[in-house]
Order: sequence, then C-alpha cells, then structure tokens
Amino acid sequence: MNGLGDNARAEAPLRIAGVDPERGFAGGETQVLGLTLALLRAGHQAELICDPDGELWRRARAAGVRCHPLRIRNSVDLAAGVRIRRLLRINRFDVTHFHTARAHALAPWARGRARTLVVTRRMDYPPNRIFARWLFDRAVDGVAAISPAVAAALTRAGVARANVTIIPSGVDCAHFRPPTDDERRAARTRFGLADDEFAIGAIGALAERKGQRFLIEAIARIREGAADGAPDAGGRARATRCLIAGAGAIGAALAAEIERRGVGGAVRMVGPITDARDLLRALDLFVMPSIHEGLGVAALEAMACGVPVIASRTGGLIDLIGEGGAGILTPPGDSAALAEAIASLARSPARRAEIGAAGRARVATNFTMAAMAARTVALYREAIRRRGARGN
Repeated sequence: MNGLGDNARAEAPLRIAGVDPERGFAGGETQVLGLTLALLRAGHQAELICDPDGELWRRARAAGVRCHPLRIRNSVDLAAGVRIRRLLRINRFDVTHFHTARAHALAPWARGRARTLVVTRRMDYPPNRIFARWLFDRAVDGVAAISPAVAAALTRAGVARANVTIIPSGVDCAHFRPPTDDERRAARTRFGLADDEFAIGAIGALAERKGQRFLIEAIARIREGAADGAPDAGGRARATRCLIAGAGAIGAALAAEIERRGVGGAVRMVGPITDARDLLRALDLFVMPSIHEGLGVAALEAMACGVPVIASRTGGLIDLIGEGGAGILTPPGDSAALAEAIASLARSPARRAEIGAAGRARVATNFTMAAMAARTVALYREAIRRRGARGN
C-alpha cells in the first residue's frame, strides 16, 4: 500500500482497524481499548470502528483514538456491511480486526478491502457448527482465542486448530496495582465499609453465565452456618459484606434472590462502575463464580491489584489461576464449596496476602497488555504473510 515489497515492509508499522460495534462496555471492550492504546504506543496506526452512541466510542475518543462510526442492528445488517466496506476502501488498512460476533459477521464485506482480516473469540462454548468453519477458516485469515478453553471450543465446532492462535487477555499492571493505604481507606469509605468488615466483591455483566446467584447462595450458607463473624487470625470477629457490581438482564432476579434468602444486610447490588479499581481497592476478596468464562478480565484486574481471587474451575479461569497458588478454584455452580473457600480465607489474613501476592506476580509475568499486543501484532504479520502466499 506504500509501494514497498513485502519483505522490505515486514516490520513496518501497521495500519489497523479494530471493529467493535457494541454499545455497552464490558470485559471485551476493556481489552479492545487496551489493545488499541498499546498498539499506538508501539508505533502502529490503530483506529476503531464502533458505535458513536456506545461507551467504547466515548472512552476511545477521550483517550485520543481516532474512531469511525458504524451502527449495526444485527448480524445480517446489509446496510452496515455496505458502510464498513466503504470505510475500509477509503482508509486502506493493513489489518481489520473483528472483536465481537456481530462484527465478525461483517467479515465477508471486508474481503479485499484490507491486506488481512483477523477475529478474536472470547467465549468458551462452541460457535454455531453450521457457520463456524466458514466464518473462522474462510472469512478471516487468522483467529485469536483468549485461552486454551476457547481454542478447544472452536476446534469442537470444526474450526481448523492450525488457524487458531492463543493470545490471552492482558492488563495494564501500572494502572491496576495494589492500592496505597489512603486509596484503600477512601474506597472503603465510598462503599460504606467499616474497618472491621470483611469485604467480598464481584464485577461483571449480570447474566446467568456469570453465576452471581451462586455467590448469593454462598453468603446465605455462611450466615446460616454462623461463619459470618468468624474470628480471623487476630481473634477479631468480622462481619461479611458482599458487593456485586454490574448491570444486565438478571439484575432484578438477583435482587429478588437476595431478598428471598434474607441476606439484604450482607449483600448489596452497587450497579455498574466505570473504573473497576474503585471497588477493587476496597476489597479483601474477589469472587468470580462463572459457569462459562473465556478468560475473566475482572479476575485478571483483581489479581493485578493484589486482591486474592476465588474463581470457578471453568474455561479460561483455570489457566488464569494456574497451579501455583495464585488463587482458589471451586466447582462451577457449587455454592457450598464456594462458601467453604470464602469462610476459609476470611479467617486467614496471611493466606489472603500470599494468594494476592502470587496472583499479582502471575499476571505481571503472563498477562500484561504489552505482551498481548506483541502477540497480536505477530498474528497480524503471520496472517499477512499467509494471505500473500495464497495470492488472494
């Protein structure tokens, strides 16, 4: 596109368009924005194609990212296909990177309008088998799976494993770090937490797959078993408080479950939060009780902040926690096991500190945003090479 041969420009900066038309801002959008900023810092020209009414557009523009407007009604929005084809023709990107399923559905429209097309898959359940091979093997030139569990799900749907590259999600460990004493005190005051209360938190979309109701059940079990107020290693009785952050379709059902189980004094829905650090700084323990999870950005951020994590033994959470004591894994949907793990850590500040430090070290070694960006650029260049070798 600049007149150079492929070999001469192999390591030249790339022009990259990330496509994410979702209006909400969840873990996936956190990764899209983080990747875009990391690519810009590395010297590439990274831009976004997103909904002008969405939160990603607002945050990206505020961060200085160039954004192109694209609204998508559904996965068969022909008008959106025409618009993205025109955008790519005018801007002549080297790479078009689709970040969501609705974005990926536009891949056929992008063919021939960029040197290569790639897609990121974040879910740990198989895509539709009827379209999977076409969408992942033919419509794009490379696939990034955020964990081995996601790669395995793609393979089960018939996607060629050779076309899938595992690129774990990343976190900015300078942004997400253990809080100072003043930051922790301010955060606990903001959420109305007393010094002697044991604070548990969960952050994520309020959806069945996120498993928040099992956390509510676990808190009810703890209270029924008189573990609420169990002494910690210093002999103090600490009341348990649980804060659930997020918005979504099952919000009203979760509020009703809290009422039904009589744990309104212990469990509070705090709604969506703009910056996860606001809550993470206040916590003694983070819980991610998901039934399905591609990797778990919220758990990743909690670990980076030095907060000990209990997560479900499912999907990418297994690889995130690992085997080195960086967190505790419990069976998904097992509120009894979750309650036991919470009560155990509530009684042991020393063990919480060990897990928090191990989690921070694991993230800093294996899950940084810079590492994710470098692996993604390597995928871009390999996809360009393979596309060139095929001559299409």
